[in-house]
Amino acid sequence: MGTPRLSADSACLLVIDIQERLLPVMDDADRIWRRIQVAVQAARALSLPIFVTEQYPKGLGVTIAPIVEQLGADYLPFVKTTFSALGAPGLVERLRASEATSVLVVGIESHVCVAQSVLDLIDGGWSAFPLTDAISSRDPDDRRIGFERMWRSGAVPMSLEMAVFELLGDSRHPAFRELQSLIK
Repeated sequence: MGTPRLSADSACLLVIDIQERLLPVMDDADRIWRRIQVAVQAARALSLPIFVTEQYPKGLGVTIAPIVEQLGADYLPFVKTTFSALGAPGLVERLRASEATSVLVVGIESHVCVAQSVLDLIDGGWSAFPLTDAISSRDPDDRRIGFERMWRSGAVPMSLEMAVFELLGDSRHPAFRELQSLIK
C-alpha cells in the first residue's frame, strides 16, 4: 500500500464542533477558528464536499457565526451526541455518497471528538488527514496526546498549507493564486 495522498477529486472536509460555547475555552482559539475558516474557503474553491457537525447544540451552541456565514446555504450541520462525528445520524451515508476517499479533519477537541472521529474514519476505510494547525483542545497536553493517538492509528498529519498545496498539485491550477493568498 502506498502513502495516502490528497487529490481534490477524492477529498472532502469534515469540520467538527466549532461551536459558540466550546471554542472560547480552547487553547489558541482565535488562531484555530481562523485556520478553519481558511480550510473552508479552500474546500469551497476546490469544490470539495464540506460536512459540519455540532455536539449537542442545545447546550453548546451552534457553529460559530463566521463559519456559518462562509458556508451560507451549504451550512447543514449534522447534530450529534456521540463523541465521534460518524455517530451523527446520516453523516456516514453522506460521506459515502460523496465518494470521497480522503477526509481532511479540522475541529475540537483533539483528544475526544476529533480523535474518535479519525479512528472511525480509518476503520470505515477512509484516509484521514487531521490538519494539525486547525485542531485544538482545552489543554495543550490533551491536544498532543490526541494527535499521538491519531498518528499511531494510521492518520496522516498535515498542516493546512501542506494540504492546500497537495490538493492544488500545480501552480497552474485555476485556484492557485486565490488559495496562495489565503495561506501566506
